[in-house]
Amino acid sequence: MKLLVSIARQALQILDENGAVLREYPVSTAKAGVGEISGSFQTPRGRHIIRAKIGAGMPANTVFVRRRPTGEIWTPQLAEQFPGRDWILTRILWLSGCQPGHNRLGCVDTMRRYVYIHGSPDNAEMGVPGSHGCVRMRNADIVELFDYVPCYSEVEITED
Repeated sequence: MKLLVSIARQALQILDENGAVLREYPVSTAKAGVGEISGSFQTPRGRHIIRAKIGAGMPANTVFVRRRPTGEIWTPQLAEQFPGRDWILTRILWLSGCQPGHNRLGCVDTMRRYVYIHGSPDNAEMGVPGSHGCVRMRNADIVELFDYVPCYSEVEITED
């Protein structure tokens, strides 16, 4: 099983071992485009793995900061209190690059950049770039994906 994230199509696909599409979800990647440099707020390209799965069993809309639940549940009212906050909700799939010098180690390390596939507020637009570098998904979709894929699953992020 492999995940394929298409920047151009703003979609995440689950592929079987023969490359057949099992599921497809709309996503939102970085508003700043693609790139691997730390601090760029861009979505890193290339081969990755899911290094950690965080949030199992947590309620939908659980708010995470630094991969820890804050005790908050996202609501429109909470969002009004904290405008501009980068909401990481429900579940986190923490990515680790597999290509030294491209998306692993040094100033291009995906894991040290804290790049995730994660849930977002229900009013977050999918299908268009808008994140700070992560791959955003709808909450129901990230729960389904989280339960479906094991740790160390392959994730390929491409521009096409």
